[in-house]
Amino acid sequence: MIKHIYKIRVRYSDTDQMRFVYHAKFFEYFEWARTELLRDYGLPYSEIERMGYLIPVLEAFARFKKPAYYDDLLRIETFMKEIPNLKFRLEYEVYRDVDDELVAEGYTEHVFLDAKTYKPVKPPEVFMNFVIENFKSCKNKRC
Repeated sequence: MIKHIYKIRVRYSDTDQMRFVYHAKFFEYFEWARTELLRDYGLPYSEIERMGYLIPVLEAFARFKKPAYYDDLLRIETFMKEIPNLKFRLEYEVYRDVDDELVAEGYTEHVFLDAKTYKPVKPPEVFMNFVIENFKSCKNKRC
């Protein structure tokens, strides 16, 4: 398993008329968390694009447990629980950091595309090496 933690502070512009974080914002939070996961593990998305790949979202889901409010510090825990074949899934748990309250949870599913043809391809070797290495070394601080 791969685990990553990313923290964000809710901005005023993230909230709606009810003063909650607008539900669609959580998908942005998921995106920020997954790109930082890749960056922190040494494989920034910009490098993946330079290698000629894209990683679109195929499916996204969120379940909302409690409201999050302006100025809350949120902790997003991102997990990859299975070694991917063609597709891969990342799961997210969003906590209010101050009280450890679960605010939302969800997942996104992805596939690698060849950036020139837009056809699905197997994950590149560098990505698979990154995944396998981190699954094997799950004793590090990120697991």
